[in-house]
Amino acid sequence: MHQYLRAIGFSGVKSKRELHKIIGDAVQDADRRIYTAASNAGEGAEEETMLAQFDRDFGSGIGLAICGELDENDHFVYDYYYPYLRGTGVSTAEEVVVERHAAQDSYAGVCDELRVGVTMIFYLQNKIGYLRALEEKNFPSAGATVTLSALSLSGTVVMPIAKTSEQREDLRRKAVGRNQVIAAARGGDEEAMESLTLYDMDMYTALSRKAQKADIYTLVDSSFMPYGVECDQYSILGEIVDVRKTTNFLTRERVIILRISCNELLFDVAINKKDLYGEPAIGRRFKGTIWMQGFINFPTDPPVIDISL
Repeated sequence: MHQYLRAIGFSGVKSKRELHKIIGDAVQDADRRIYTAASNAGEGAEEETMLAQFDRDFGSGIGLAICGELDENDHFVYDYYYPYLRGTGVSTAEEVVVERHAAQDSYAGVCDELRVGVTMIFYLQNKIGYLRALEEKNFPSAGATVTLSALSLSGTVVMPIAKTSEQREDLRRKAVGRNQVIAAARGGDEEAMESLTLYDMDMYTALSRKAQKADIYTLVDSSFMPYGVECDQYSILGEIVDVRKTTNFLTRERVIILRISCNELLFDVAINKKDLYGEPAIGRRFKGTIWMQGFINFPTDPPVIDISL
């Protein structure tokens, strides 16, 4: 059973029988049904396979995606499912590389996002859109962007660090300058590499000294770090820029959706209300662990069939 089910309001699902009932109903009453033909679905495949993904929303932006294929009688054969949060806006325009997972026919997106300082990996939500673009030889695609979203199982609301408007602007300018230096270092600029090394050493020394007398969260405004052994999970600390609430209509559990700015990277996070410690508000900060997802926005995407209209 997927551990992030509780993030979208299914904390009470304890047995596979309950889960299979929910999945079956989601397939029957899907809000979106997306198909594509794949001639190379597996090694040695001799005929074309029709892949399918059924999305069922259980609240505003949250739901289950059920993936599989259609057999020769056009019957849906279930393969796997995952809970999702549909993100809003554009999070990054960096070039994305997509790799297939080893265990199943799902995919991960990888991009070097300068603002967070790590190679960011996310679970790809629109694998069928990616396979279409691949079949049409339209990937990598110029102009493609990524909308990031995440699910969380535990989080804490942290009070903000008091800053004046001048201090905010100064921090923004420094972040832009640092991103430019990182970009130069990636391009092989040795002077930029040395500058980054010296900056990191100075920052480490300053924080180590200040942390002896102050709480670390009064010194570090935001952070984005890999968490655990799974490559698409992160520990984050970021500013809350928007808060909205939704209810899983099936279980009546409340889900909080936070818009987070982490090192100026914007993405949405969904968390079960019972798993969030503190009262979220714009300007406060969210600290927690997340499972990162992403939706690649292709400029030439065909319209998605939305049977809820």
